[in-house]
Amino acid sequence: MGNHRWIRAARRRDRDLLRDRLDLPPVLAVLDAHRRLRGPYTAAGTLMRLITEDALKLRPELGPQHNIEILTSTPELAHLVPPAWTTLEWAAGKGERTRFYSRLHTLNIANGLAEFLRDYLRALGGGQWTLVVENLHEADPTDQEFAAVLLRRRDLGGLTVVACTGTAPIADPPGELSISLARVLETCAERVDAPAAQVPDGPAPDARAYVDSDGTGDDPRLLEAYERLAPGERARLHDERAAALAGRGQFSLLLGAIPYHAERGGDPSGAGLAALRTAMDHCQGIGLYQAAADLGLRGRAIVDRSSQEELWWHFTNATSTVLASLGRADEALAVYDEARAATDDPGIQMELAYGTAMLYARHYPEPRRDYQRARAWMNMSIAIGSLLPDPKKRAFHSVFGHNGLALVEVRQKRAEEALRLLEDGIARLNRELAPHEHVLHRAVLRYNRAQVLGAMGRLEESLDDYTAVVALDPDFPEHHFNVGNILRRLHREEEAIAAYERALRLSPPFPEAYYNLGDARLELGDVRGALADFGYTIELDPAHVDARVNRAGLLYELGETDAAWQDVTAGLDLAPANVHLLCLKGQLLAERGEVGEALRALSAALRHDGRLAEAWALRGVLAYRSGDLAGALRDLDRAAELSDAPEIRFNRAVVHQDCGRYAEAAADYETVLAATGDEESRERLGACLAALRQGPADLPA
Repeated sequence: MGNHRWIRAARRRDRDLLRDRLDLPPVLAVLDAHRRLRGPYTAAGTLMRLITEDALKLRPELGPQHNIEILTSTPELAHLVPPAWTTLEWAAGKGERTRFYSRLHTLNIANGLAEFLRDYLRALGGGQWTLVVENLHEADPTDQEFAAVLLRRRDLGGLTVVACTGTAPIADPPGELSISLARVLETCAERVDAPAAQVPDGPAPDARAYVDSDGTGDDPRLLEAYERLAPGERARLHDERAAALAGRGQFSLLLGAIPYHAERGGDPSGAGLAALRTAMDHCQGIGLYQAAADLGLRGRAIVDRSSQEELWWHFTNATSTVLASLGRADEALAVYDEARAATDDPGIQMELAYGTAMLYARHYPEPRRDYQRARAWMNMSIAIGSLLPDPKKRAFHSVFGHNGLALVEVRQKRAEEALRLLEDGIARLNRELAPHEHVLHRAVLRYNRAQVLGAMGRLEESLDDYTAVVALDPDFPEHHFNVGNILRRLHREEEAIAAYERALRLSPPFPEAYYNLGDARLELGDVRGALADFGYTIELDPAHVDARVNRAGLLYELGETDAAWQDVTAGLDLAPANVHLLCLKGQLLAERGEVGEALRALSAALRHDGRLAEAWALRGVLAYRSGDLAGALRDLDRAAELSDAPEIRFNRAVVHQDCGRYAEAAADYETVLAATGDEESRERLGACLAALRQGPADLPA
């Protein structure tokens, strides 16, 4: 568990009283994570405002390294770091953006912020520190991710995190989950429940205090006083508070407290919707989708379709898009269906049809995807788009729809048809639009063609497309990552490493880049470098099973069996049927002399994958050691059918030799010798050939 604490109590005052009694290292900061204050990254942003200037004085390079994380969490610090958003989507005109961040972007941001804090604490000289994060049960999912990352990472030195929540279970945000704060707290922190203190005597607090707390006060007397106010007086207090906060000129207040007050003030359908729209658009644009969905749903609850049609569609379109991106496809479909029934506008119907197609092709989990429905809705979108009067809009929406149809073709294993659709689209836009129009979507089309070509094994053509896209959009990290993947497949590992490192310089840290770096370094023989990369992959994503497999195998080869065992057991907790981990478990158990347990692990691996040569081979070796030569030959024969690995042939040759089957042994030794030049194989081959020359009468009985 480490030193982390999880303090629970219904009210903050009680949590504070208990924390004051704990023996903790010096407090670096006490952060309030309540999302009504500043929306996403309320706590993380507060921390960054406290430490960034000092951190950049001590380590100036941290600014350029983490500019995306800093500006995403703390827009007020824009004057301290380079611009973060310089890729093509930020230059696209209104309505031209067709590319958005991954759902996992915020988890990568959290890991980048953790790196920044780690390096700042090291610059301070290390030592023991405490970071208190209050109101986590009321936090935006971005702060919950940030707290969970701090709790589970092991490279933060002497940092103790004190996580403070109410007494009710912490609910995970809806949609696909990247990390669960509730589960991390259970496994990484010591829970301490604070006793409830009596409500203090004295006069009841003023209702204004509740408004001035931005709705975060948890003293029940505050809320009672607020609710006793006349509606007009409540609205007046909210308007005054919104104006006072706006006067501070801090952008992050526009994402939390200001829209909270504006939608409760005297003009919710005017100032309220304007504040919600500003916050929603910002959050959607930079990948803060849970906050954008919340803001969008709040806006849709206020907006009047009959008198605010443009605003109604803006909230509807943005809300459904971010819900889909979060894996909340059923909620998105409900919004689409409601919107379809509410309008006969052909442009809106076209976009609704496209969005619905994407739900069935991409956003539903695999068992619920329906490519036939996706195709039907996409064809509907294409058909409506073909009727648009403006020829350039008609061309764009036709190509945009066929790009979506290409995804359906890919998912249905029709790569040639997907390639045709993409190439036709590229040619049409080149033919019908000016070079400066829809540059982003043209890059997306070429990027998608690169993906299809890569899946078809046409690697050089795929690399040409990725390289062209990099030239158009050099600051987009995913392009460099994909270039690295193709270079690896072309066995150009050194170039692949350079591409992955470029991707990481342009992005918050993400585990797949480090994992692929590890694989590429391993191909070049850099075992220690690969170990470090696989280790950091696990630091970023402890559930990354492939990194566990690779690191465990390397540690075993280096003789670090205790560390290998830790990875094997941790990996099997995550993936009990992983055959490579089961096989390595068998090897480790065999070395401990626990042969029965080793055989059970190997048999389990073979039940899951009967073509796993290494498991058959190891089982054959264990049978040989126990004196079961016939069983050893059966298993090693099966291993040799599945793999031409020299060590398998050598082991089978030894069994043949011990059985007196010198011709079969000699054939295997010759194969091993030709592949490796192994001296022991040469000596044993000589012995077998000598035995064969002596003839059958001289063979052992």
